[in-house]
Amino acid sequence: MTILIYLSHPAQFHFFKFIISALERQQFKVLVVIKTKDVLEELVQEQGWNYRNIQPVPRKSGAVAIFWAMLQRSWRIRRMVKREKVDLLIGTDASIAHAAFWSMKKSITTLEDDYQVIKHLARLTFPFTTVIVVPACCNVGRWTSKKVGYQGYMKLAYLHPAYFRPSQEVLVKNDLNTDYVLIRLAALTAHHDKGIGGLTENLVEQLIGIIQGRGVRVCISSESPLPAKFAPFRLVMKANDMHHILAGARLLVSDSQSMSVEAAVLGVPSIRFSDFVGRISVLEELEHRYQLTFGVPTDKPDMLLETTEEVLKEADSRAVFQLRRERLLHDKIDVTAFMTDFIRSMLKM
Repeated sequence: MTILIYLSHPAQFHFFKFIISALERQQFKVLVVIKTKDVLEELVQEQGWNYRNIQPVPRKSGAVAIFWAMLQRSWRIRRMVKREKVDLLIGTDASIAHAAFWSMKKSITTLEDDYQVIKHLARLTFPFTTVIVVPACCNVGRWTSKKVGYQGYMKLAYLHPAYFRPSQEVLVKNDLNTDYVLIRLAALTAHHDKGIGGLTENLVEQLIGIIQGRGVRVCISSESPLPAKFAPFRLVMKANDMHHILAGARLLVSDSQSMSVEAAVLGVPSIRFSDFVGRISVLEELEHRYQLTFGVPTDKPDMLLETTEEVLKEADSRAVFQLRRERLLHDKIDVTAFMTDFIRSMLKM
């Protein structure tokens, strides 16, 4: 049987990489489809997969451009479904749900964002998809009849200790044998990021001063080009090294929700500065149930700086957070095994 999996973001590559390997070992044919987004194509190429890029030129910003690009992807995927005799489509993007609906095929939408955060995407996707597979804590609005909730997070599909072991060799290769703090700057260009604020240049400068004042190295990873003044701190690495580097950090300070979840499930202290604070169920659970991340709204920059100083003052913060991570892992499932079994069950329906 043939399964089409569409990857539209590097995080989705990581989510699916072990799932795809498991499906292929079970003799399923998997078609990997991508669009150009950040380092996604580099990651897919490093994995050695055969793939098809249906949007090689990044789309322009703006609602009209986003909608038009989605329609083009839907049409191209629909043609592929017919040509390759696809049985099941999987992905986050609305184009997967539309192509499956038009082709009268089953589809699985995988997300970990709440309906309230991605209303436009949800309204374009949820009415057309067969099922919505999300962490149990996620809210899918009025489409609860389609929800399949699981006790875990998408990031555990690749950062669970069954699949990921931090590599000291990667740190040595990237000259990161010393204590360091990772600052991650998101591009905030997705449709649901409209009007969302994050770390500013001024705040990053203040953070650098606080971190260096503690004798700790600063590394900056950014989805967008960095100002020249931050060039000495820019992290230059292979895309596949990021999670090893994150795992070795003393602290992550970021406006990326995705990387904040990754830090939390790795047991790395993280502070996220974003207008999304208080709005995303996965991060709310990680913060308030497991105490594995700190959320600071953008109208409280002083709180960001104070929290950064407080975490750096605690010499044993890593050990404390690793114990909290053990509690989380005890509560959660093997997401890769769950997804592989669920996909197989969908093909039998």
